[in-house]
Amino acid sequence: MAEEKDQAEQVAPKSAAAEAASGKDDADAAEIEVESAAAEASGKKEPKSRVLKVHHLKPAPGAKKAKTRVGRGESSKGKTAGRGTKGSKARGQVPARFEGGQTPLHRRLPKNRGFKNPFRVEYQVVNLDKLALLYPEGGQVTSADLAARGAVRDSLPVKVLGGGEIDVKLDVSVEALSASAKEKILAAGGTVSD
Repeated sequence: MAEEKDQAEQVAPKSAAAEAASGKDDADAAEIEVESAAAEASGKKEPKSRVLKVHHLKPAPGAKKAKTRVGRGESSKGKTAGRGTKGSKARGQVPARFEGGQTPLHRRLPKNRGFKNPFRVEYQVVNLDKLALLYPEGGQVTSADLAARGAVRDSLPVKVLGGGEIDVKLDVSVEALSASAKEKILAAGGTVSD
C-alpha cells in the first residue's frame, strides 16, 4: 500500500510538468490563432508557416554545456586556473601594450608631430622696392644678375614678391614670382617669365 502511494507521488510531479508543457503549447497555439484572426480581419493571407521567434530557440538535447569555472577545486582548471605557477601573468593583469621589457612603441616613435617635406623648395625673396633701388633705370633682371649685385646668393632659387611699388620697365626672368608682383611689373610695362 505504501509502495503504491510512493509510486503515485512520483507519477504526480511528472504529470504536472507535462501539464505545464502542454499549457505552454496551448498558449503558443492561442497566440497563432490570434495572429491568424488579425490577418483575416486586415484582409491579408494567412502565413503558411509559423514565424520563428527568439523565445522558441533552445539548444539541442545534450548540446548545452556548462561554462568552465576556473579556480574551483584541484582538477584541470582548478588551483592555478590554467595560468601556470608564479610570475606576473599568474598573479595579475599584464597590459596588452606590455612588450616584455623592451622599449615600448610609444617611446620608440618620435615625439614631435608632422613631418618635413623632402621636396620643399626654399626661395630667396626679393621685393619690388628692392628691385626699384637696384634697377632705377629699368632693365633685365635675372637670378645671376641679382647675385652679382649682392641682393641674393647664387646657391638658392629666387622669388620676387610684390612688396613696395615699381614704376620702371623691368624684364624679370627668375625662378618664381608672386601674383601681386607679376601684376605690378606688367602694369609698369615690364615683362615676366618664370
